[in-house]
Amino acid sequence: MPQVGIVMGSDSDMPVMAKAAEMLEKFGISYEMTIISAHREPDVFFEYAKTAEEKGFKVIIAGAGMAAHLPGMCAAIFPMPVIGIPMHTTSLGGRDSLYSIVQMPSGIPVATVAINGGANAGILAAKILATSNPELLRKLKDYAASLKESVEKKDARLKEVGYKAYMDK
Repeated sequence: MPQVGIVMGSDSDMPVMAKAAEMLEKFGISYEMTIISAHREPDVFFEYAKTAEEKGFKVIIAGAGMAAHLPGMCAAIFPMPVIGIPMHTTSLGGRDSLYSIVQMPSGIPVATVAINGGANAGILAAKILATSNPELLRKLKDYAASLKESVEKKDARLKEVGYKAYMDK
């Protein structure tokens, strides 16, 4: 049974949403990925959001661009956490998507990551699930330690070779 629902309004969102899926896979979290247009197929969308809890979803990651109603409408129907990913748009660079997701009315919160922040959405979903899963929490701590180690290695190399040689990699 999937723990996380990943939903996007268009297949053009797939490269960003795939990053969320990749992070969930890294932590061993099951998910279901779906393309639903809240505007073009509202009946399908409402059925998705209404049945998400009984499907076993604990978190929904919803990506959307422009008017970006998908995350907010998920949050209006689904009783558990929703993470919104604003998509980059050509007209306003994704600011339209960001504002549409982050400016939710009182009582309907949507956790929002950066524009095109698919990986962070996956990590945030894992952190939410880790509040009741010690093994997942350990994996997240190991992941954080690996990030720290990566930066330390880069700094050691910079100190060893200097910035010019470092830039030439």
